[in-house]
Amino acid sequence: MAMVGFGEFLLAFLLFVLIYYWRLNRHAPITNWPVLGMLPGLLLNLSIIFDYLTMLLKHHRGNFMFEGPWLSNMKIFFTSDPMNVQHITSTKFENYGKGDDFREIFEVLGDGIFRSDSQLWKYNRSILHSTFKQVSFQLFIHKTINNKIESCLLPFLDHAWKQGTEVDLQEAFQRLTFDVICSTVLGFDPTCLSIDFPEVACEKAFTELEDAIFYRHFTPRCSWKLLQWLQLGKEKNLKESQEIVDQMLYKEIASMSKVQGESIGNSTPEEEPRFSLLDVLISEVGKGKLDDKFLRDTAINLLAAGRDTISACLTWFFWLVATHPSVESKILEEIHEKLPAREGNGKDLGVEWLSQLTYLHAAISETLRLYPPVPLEHKCPLKSDMLPSGHWIKSNTMILYSLYSMGRAEEIWGEDCLKFRPERWISNRGGIIHIPSYKFIAFNAGPRSCLGKAISYTEIKMIAAAILWNYRIQLVEGQAISPRVSVVLHMKHGLKVTLTKRSI
Repeated sequence: MAMVGFGEFLLAFLLFVLIYYWRLNRHAPITNWPVLGMLPGLLLNLSIIFDYLTMLLKHHRGNFMFEGPWLSNMKIFFTSDPMNVQHITSTKFENYGKGDDFREIFEVLGDGIFRSDSQLWKYNRSILHSTFKQVSFQLFIHKTINNKIESCLLPFLDHAWKQGTEVDLQEAFQRLTFDVICSTVLGFDPTCLSIDFPEVACEKAFTELEDAIFYRHFTPRCSWKLLQWLQLGKEKNLKESQEIVDQMLYKEIASMSKVQGESIGNSTPEEEPRFSLLDVLISEVGKGKLDDKFLRDTAINLLAAGRDTISACLTWFFWLVATHPSVESKILEEIHEKLPAREGNGKDLGVEWLSQLTYLHAAISETLRLYPPVPLEHKCPLKSDMLPSGHWIKSNTMILYSLYSMGRAEEIWGEDCLKFRPERWISNRGGIIHIPSYKFIAFNAGPRSCLGKAISYTEIKMIAAAILWNYRIQLVEGQAISPRVSVVLHMKHGLKVTLTKRSI
């Protein structure tokens, strides 16, 4: 009889250990395996990662520590506890920054506002806050959005209606919002949204960047660093996409610097001066004081925020409205009553009128609750700290609070938390109910609260009102609706619809 070899013995031992751990943890939602840690369970559920994390957080009462493979130093504390979020974002704000892990994962953002900490972050925020407050800049953004709706969005939808063709609303919104944010930040319109849907390399590159960045969160650092060094897989895609985006940004910055003296303050009354957020920054801070690298980092941060968050919210909003006819009827009734008529069948989308669309505002907020454009936020403590939940967090531990899970927490929103019900936002007097930002955290909370919150609501309302007033949206049957695995909560397969012109 042959002797049992060392290899067979080792294999049998490993199988015994795995079976033992499986029996010990078979009723638990995630297993901490020998050597591999909790990574197998996470990878097996990566395609439904946001719902999987929601289930885990519910099982663990809003908090749990994820442990990766041995020796990988991969530990992530997940939370959906609003008291922890308030502690992290406000009470102990100075102790919680982005951290080294975040800066490595999001290195493409450079030293922009979303990646910076401490004094650099304060500087970035102060100059952007000053610009965002300017009435002239707010009017410019409103005018830019309105022009794109009239000249591109409505003609595009009208063509699709006349031709009887299906439209992927998600792609249309991504193209529209990319045009808007490029026009706003750079003074350059790439005209992504047109009838023929041209392929625009820089717009497509943003999606590639998001996908690669997301996978860095759940891949051991040594693994994605190796792939980066070898230029393989998503790391290769990330580098190529960054080069495309950088080429576009530096080209526009060079063009901007060249005409800066002519475009602000030196135009004749007959011609409209060039205007963009970067132009305003250069003018505010002083010509020559902001180098091209700073302008590039500022631009890519704002482009990522202005394109993806708005387009994601719009996509989920129209899916929810299309599946809730009573909500659509109430929005249309409000538009009919509150917005003045324009020539033809149009409605005045002025900011003063949009502010009266309470029910539309509530429906957008309800969309953001259930489908926050950024489903996970990343923090890291400088010093070890005790959270309100009683968890002791060591310094430099990655913390991810799940906005997606918080929107589905019964403890925050009640037993009907999974229902799309805009009425939960409206008071008995007909106004919008204020929900603390550490509970409704789509726009972040504390000192890092989103500077563009008001602008975002305005843009979403303008686009939503224009489409709903002019067209009836019908979902194409048989399509699977689910979140895409990315840093922004896009739909995995887009949103296919057909259009019918309204005669109101």
